Amino acid sequence: MNSSQAKTISAIRTASRELVRELGFLKQTLAGTELSPSAVHAIVEIGLASEITAKMLGQILLLEKSTISRLVKSLVADGLVVETPAETDGRVKYLSLSDTGQIAMGNIVEFAENQVASAIAPLSEEKRDKVLEGLEIYAAALGDTRLVDPAKSEVTLHQGYVPGLIGQVASMHASYYSKHSGFGAAFEALVAGGMAEFVPRLENSKNATWYATKRGAIVGSVTIDSEDLGDNIAHLRWFIVDDGLRGAGLGRRFMQVVVDFCDAQKFDETHLWTFQGLDAARKLYEAFGFVLAEEQAGDQWGKEVIEQKFIRKLL
Repeated sequence: MNSSQAKTISAIRTASRELVRELGFLKQTLAGTELSPSAVHAIVEIGLASEITAKMLGQILLLEKSTISRLVKSLVADGLVVETPAETDGRVKYLSLSDTGQIAMGNIVEFAENQVASAIAPLSEEKRDKVLEGLEIYAAALGDTRLVDPAKSEVTLHQGYVPGLIGQVASMHASYYSKHSGFGAAFEALVAGGMAEFVPRLENSKNATWYATKRGAIVGSVTIDSEDLGDNIAHLRWFIVDDGLRGAGLGRRFMQVVVDFCDAQKFDETHLWTFQGLDAARKLYEAFGFVLAEEQAGDQWGKEVIEQKFIRKLL
């Protein structure tokens, strides 16, 4: 290590200590709440996740099994978190925020956003971008120096068509929604037929499909169709993540790619259709600016449900 490297390391360590102190991590509570820092982070991650278990939460927060178990029990006992057994395996319990937990998360987010807004307000736009870029690079570099969950580290996002995409995406939809919503062959045929019609239209640069792979296998997908709704409205379609990766952050990665693409294309609005009862997915949509605009009974999925339309307007 030369003197220049040593000086840089020392400066980064000093800045890191100052950042930890300024953000309040040396206090017993955090973000203007009566909650511990680990509890605050747990509430935020549970609130943002589409589906998450205690094991997944521990991997995200980098906490060992016994610690995360005590933390979850405490949040459940305090009425902030609810445990719901999975329909297919009662031993697996999904975590979600209670109404009280939702309020707590809202307060945490508001506090954090105000804290950041106050800090960057005096800075120029160029300096704000530097702050963001520096934090992202440093966080990624720290992550690269430790062993991470292979379920996350080995997942890669790609754009475009690949042989087998239509069948795999239809299969993932059929498998998930048959177990969780009772959908059958009509739903699988609807997905497969829709994708088969869409894929040739990928020649249009305003249409896009992304898929994720893990060890060569397709484990998720999402599509933006710019043509079927017209009026410069994008349609978010066929959003699915493999069961084994739910809660690992892949859904958020897909959503970020989608909203970035839609904003770059300057679509006036982005629409998506789903149905009532998929509460975890709804939280994810709302976290990216989608707002419930319409509800009505329908059976386009092969079974009558309360259909919901969410809209995100161009920022």
